[in-house]
Amino acid sequence: MDSTQKSSVSPRHQAFQAAIDQPIRKIERIKDQFGKEVPISDYFGCLTFGLAQMREKLPKDSFNVLLKTLDQGKKLPKETAEAIASAVKEWSVTKGVTHFCHWFQPMTGLTAEKHDAFISIQHAHHSELRVIERFTGSQLIQGEPDASSFPSGGMRSTFEARGYTAWDPTSPLFIIEEENGKTLCIPTVFFGYHGQALDNKTPLLRSIETLSNEAVEFLKLVGDVDAKKVQTTLGAEQEYFLVDKNFVALRPDLIMTGRTLLGSSSARGQQLEDHYFGAIPTRVKAFMQEAEFELYKLGIPIKTRHNEVAPSQFELAPIFEDMNIASDHNLLTMEVLKRVALKHGLVCLLHEKPFAGVNGSGKHNNWSMSNDKGENLLEPGHTPHQNIRFLACLAVVLKAVHENAAALRAAIASPGNDHRLGANEAPPAIISAFLGSLLENILNSIESGKALKATDEQIIDLGVSQIPNISKDYTDRNRTSPFAFTGNKFEFRAVGSSQNVAVPMSFLNAAVAMSFRDCSAQLKDLLKKKKRDEAVMELVRSVVKETKSIRFSGNGYSDEWKAEAKKRGLPILNTTPDALEVLKDKKATQFLIDAKVLSREEIDSRYHIAVERYVKTLDIEHTSLLEITSTYIIPALEKHMQLLSGANDAMSSSVLKKFHKDRVSEFENVFADVLKNYASFSASVEKSRKSHDELKRMWSIVEDLQPAAFKLRDALDASELLVSDEFWPLPKYREMLLAHSLV
Repeated sequence: MDSTQKSSVSPRHQAFQAAIDQPIRKIERIKDQFGKEVPISDYFGCLTFGLAQMREKLPKDSFNVLLKTLDQGKKLPKETAEAIASAVKEWSVTKGVTHFCHWFQPMTGLTAEKHDAFISIQHAHHSELRVIERFTGSQLIQGEPDASSFPSGGMRSTFEARGYTAWDPTSPLFIIEEENGKTLCIPTVFFGYHGQALDNKTPLLRSIETLSNEAVEFLKLVGDVDAKKVQTTLGAEQEYFLVDKNFVALRPDLIMTGRTLLGSSSARGQQLEDHYFGAIPTRVKAFMQEAEFELYKLGIPIKTRHNEVAPSQFELAPIFEDMNIASDHNLLTMEVLKRVALKHGLVCLLHEKPFAGVNGSGKHNNWSMSNDKGENLLEPGHTPHQNIRFLACLAVVLKAVHENAAALRAAIASPGNDHRLGANEAPPAIISAFLGSLLENILNSIESGKALKATDEQIIDLGVSQIPNISKDYTDRNRTSPFAFTGNKFEFRAVGSSQNVAVPMSFLNAAVAMSFRDCSAQLKDLLKKKKRDEAVMELVRSVVKETKSIRFSGNGYSDEWKAEAKKRGLPILNTTPDALEVLKDKKATQFLIDAKVLSREEIDSRYHIAVERYVKTLDIEHTSLLEITSTYIIPALEKHMQLLSGANDAMSSSVLKKFHKDRVSEFENVFADVLKNYASFSASVEKSRKSHDELKRMWSIVEDLQPAAFKLRDALDASELLVSDEFWPLPKYREMLLAHSLV
């Protein structure tokens, strides 16, 4: 196409041509001395410095002190810190690293970092300066960034600007490689002058520790007298969309908000069900391969990749890891996906609902617990004791979800998730647990005191002395359940795709920890009257009966379930503002304080931050929608109106005139609808902004502005179907979602 032809083509059509002409990017893999690609196992984790590397690089005494520090939670001695810093610096410099940063997770939902050079300036003779590579133990352990611009939710005044980052030695250090340099990232917690958690990681670490302590106490009562530690594990499946960056450049809504604020559905979307698990498009596969290559070097165990349900939607999933590391790795994964996508001329969208009319994206959190022997506490075993333990731990988790369903809903609340939850594509905004028919039968039998008999493959005699060997092969899946048991873990499916998993996981851990504590107290009383196995089964029977309302095996999308959930008294919190009110309920959040995961002050701060973030996020969306309407869509409608006017003059046939008149009338009605809703919505936005009370603004957004925004969108989407294609300025859904299928 020459320059003359190109200039006559609209930017939208140029973007489409560029999308399908995009060359496939080739990546440079690691090769051996003979030029042969080395296997993943040879370079997995090559950019990380964790306990394995420290064992190799540190003096034995220093490494043993570090292990003792990790086990006992004590302060790291200065000399050990210096030894670690020296080893880290030596390793980093040999890798070509020039800068380091404390990598932390402020309450923005993102990560943050401030880079410092690996140098120290020394004065030599006269005015001469000497630069040397230097990295000290104090630099490793603690930093002092300016915290004034990070959200604190009122926990400190603006003038109290200092915040502290402290190294989390349980999570490996890692190097971020970019074209023009390498940076050592030190995973850290972030806290204020008085020790308040200003981040999302500190509560997670607290919750992991509390759950371990309470679970160990419970396991000893159950019969695992040698239990010393319980580790929570997590595997976070990550869904995302890919859109060609040429389209994104022409969509102000995607640039500003991460989602399309208008756009008529494509004639072909996901209704043919042909994208899910289909052949991965070549360009997308090249992106996935490079992303996985970068993730493997960072020690992130990505196992699975596939097409998701919606066009241009994909998923990757890791093997489960210790929760703290898995949480860090998921944040890193999101950053790598976005960075690598750009190299392939793509933009990775992590918003929960980038496109209306097709499925949104979630982040399925596969959560479980294991003891210090590596035994999964939620996996049925082969002995009566293992199965008693399994049923007891299962009951504890059900009790945690039953008693704290509202708080768990609050933990996944976000403006993006509001578009997704319950939209016949994701679990509803009603927290319930799904166990599968086999487990349901077992729990019902336990509750009634009856024994259940079935085939040997499924279940053996169920009674107090003979506990079933439950085969995970018989565990069904329920995509409509927000909290589903899937064989040896629970899958918390309601978490949003853009969310930091540390938030819902710290809430879940805290709930389970307090459930362990309550069950331990009940079990101690029962043990005074019954033998251990009988006492445990009596506890299970009691909890199963108490938590029956939280168990649901049917279609979570159905209206019947909403009515049934209301009858059962389950919390139904449809919007983020509804859910955030839970954080103000002292009774509903007391478990977080009892678990020492969050203080009352820290809970209140998170409420205020969430309210502020909701208001600001929706304000950006509303401002963007108004701007796009006035500067993109209305001018396009005016152009089309001129086209219709000119066409009328050229018509002589009465049939054509009648047809044209009807067409003009239809268009005028739609145009008028756009103008009317634009004026109404604009006035409502301006009225809302006059209020300085963010709480009032939040509720006005839910009750007034969002319905008005949806009405304006409906009018805009109707106009897209009438305007001449050459005049429509924004890339359409069919182009953004289906361009990949042509490559």
